[in-house]
Amino acid sequence: MLVVTFLIGVALNAMGYIPPGNINLTLAQLTINRGMRQAWGFILAFSAIEVFFTFGMMRFARWISSDVDIDSIKLGNFQLSFLVDLFMMVLLLVMGTLAWLNRDKVNQPKATDSRKGSVLYGVILGVLNPVQIPFWLFFGNYVILHEWIATDYISLVIFSIGSGVGSMLALYGYAYFAKFIQEKFTLSSRLINKCIAIFLYCLALYLVVKQIIIHFG
Repeated sequence: MLVVTFLIGVALNAMGYIPPGNINLTLAQLTINRGMRQAWGFILAFSAIEVFFTFGMMRFARWISSDVDIDSIKLGNFQLSFLVDLFMMVLLLVMGTLAWLNRDKVNQPKATDSRKGSVLYGVILGVLNPVQIPFWLFFGNYVILHEWIATDYISLVIFSIGSGVGSMLALYGYAYFAKFIQEKFTLSSRLINKCIAIFLYCLALYLVVKQIIIHFG
């Protein structure tokens, strides 16, 4: 049963990081600019934070006894979904702007490069990742209600470790793919950095349009 719990955690969180977002696109940019050594530092740090984050959210999801309606959850006068989207808008705009401003500043990876910077970056983005809150409120509650996993302490720990492994596998896939694309098609780092910045801006614009439709549609 614990093996199944682990595999469900791996599969669920890996699928969550397949769609392009601020985390995997930032990792792709880091890989292209600094190399796989720095990317691994980011991946391991981020995935470690993901283990603790998942455990906390799964403990919270245990207390939700029916279908999760994210729009019904409020913090003060604001809906949780609105606050998450607002935070992600700001984060995406900041990261997109940084990517655009640094499009010409490509640092060639060196064997002596320290991983401390990429590790710290992974920790920061692991903590500042509010989009995972509604993700685990919904899917965490779903797997619990359907009894796919048990809710005892050991089971949730194993599930959370699987979640960390899942994010690690998905993010490594993005890092490897980014490096492969750059080498296979000899694309310049400047072009790829600009594309990532534009994509982050588009994600932020999508969230803005989404909120406009919700409030004025």
